[in-house]
This record gives sequence, C-alpha cells and structure tokens, in this order.
Amino acid sequence: MARYTGPVCKLCRREGMKLFLKGERCFTDKCAFERRPYPPGQHGQSRSKISEYGLQLREKQKVKRIYGLLENQFHNLFKKAERMRGVTGENLISLLERRLDNVVFRLGFASSRREARILITQGHFRVNGRKVNIPSYMIREGNTIEVAEKLKGGEKLKENLKSAERRGIPEWLSLNAGNLKGVVTRLPQRMDVTMPIEEHLIVELYSK
Repeated sequence: MARYTGPVCKLCRREGMKLFLKGERCFTDKCAFERRPYPPGQHGQSRSKISEYGLQLREKQKVKRIYGLLENQFHNLFKKAERMRGVTGENLISLLERRLDNVVFRLGFASSRREARILITQGHFRVNGRKVNIPSYMIREGNTIEVAEKLKGGEKLKENLKSAERRGIPEWLSLNAGNLKGVVTRLPQRMDVTMPIEEHLIVELYSK
C-alpha cells in the first residue's frame, strides 16, 4: 500500500480529532479541523452507528496516521510489541515513541513527523555522532540526537524550536537548544503520551 499523499487535514477530520500533521498550522485558525470538525465527504455530517469492529479499526487507523506508518510497518511493530515483556498495548506505544522520526519531532527539530522523516532521509541528524538516515531507527536510553552542521542556523529550525516550546518537551527527553542536541534520558512510558489513544482496541483488533 502506497503512502498517503492527499490533503492531511482530511485525515484529522476523518478521525474526529487533531492529529497535528501540519506543524504550526494546526495551532492557528487556518486549521481545517477548527473550521469543519466533521468527517469529509458528502455524508460527513450525518450520524451513523459504528460497530465494535469499526471502533477498533478506527483506533488503529488513527494511531497509524498520528505516527505516519504504513499498514505493514504498523503490523510488524505490533508483532514486536507482542514478543516483549509487559502489556502489549503499552509496549506498542513505547515503540512508536522510540522511532527516530518521532524523537526528532518531539525535540522540536521538525514541525511534524512527516517533515522529520524527510530531514532524516536527507542525512540531517546524527545519533551518538553517527549519521542515521532511517526514520524507523529505534533509539535507546542514553542516545544523543544531534542536528548536522548543514541544517544549523536555518530560520525554519528556529521556528520549529519555538513551536516545540509551546508543545513542551517530553520528560524522557532532554534538549540543549543552544547546541541543538537532545538526549534520551529514559525510555518512553505509556503515561508520557497525552494524546487520546485507546491502545487496547488495537490489541483486540489484531487478536481476532
């Protein structure tokens, strides 16, 4: 399945909540969800009863879209979460948060996860001093994420950092804005994710 290339604001409207896919625009009056908080399409405003399976499917689609994963990527990550010790749903959220593209976004080096993926594939970030151009790279406790020299000093990066101040840096990350470095002080936990995610619905869906 190819990656979605259509209007991302439609995804927020379809899921009935802001997924923050367009960076700073999501915090302004230009946000499409603010103006039309109902699903897109001819029957978007009509009410329809949704089944239990429908709820589970919508939750999976929502989380996939938040983190920008394809179906196979998401399913493989779920299988990995199943093999880990602990609660599968919480393991899944932790693995999603540990992706390099998410960490770059959380630190404020990119305005969205989509932008983070582009910058990573272009080689603009280093992990523990080594260039990493794989957005799905799994960070570990103690890892240092640093902006490459060719990206430093750009106005877009400064704007992204200001936007991150408003969002807030997660407690499991430490940011040195002066040196443009971030450190993973501990692995992310379920309580660190504040977006309304019901991961148990995803577990129930894949358990059928």
